[in-house]
Amino acid sequence: MSPQKARLVADLVRGKPVDKALEILQFTNKKAALPIRKCLESAIANAENNEGADVDALFVEQILIDGGAVLKRFAARAKGRGSRILKRTSHITIVVAES
Repeated sequence: MSPQKARLVADLVRGKPVDKALEILQFTNKKAALPIRKCLESAIANAENNEGADVDALFVEQILIDGGAVLKRFAARAKGRGSRILKRTSHITIVVAES
């Protein structure tokens, strides 16, 4: 999905406690909510297992959506012409911290 569309969802959870952020993402009716939710769950698991953090005290300190590789595709047009379709991808970075 495009970074522009993913940032709309990321703005909803920035700065929120992780339990509240997961709840928001579960009920957000956007395609970008699922990959962001999976990334957040991974960040929570990493904080718990690697750092020994308390899950109840975690919040979303930082969430970044950067542009990834752009796939260029061809779309046929009238009179033998063609136009380019850009399939944009995103890199999601989530930092969680204890409050």
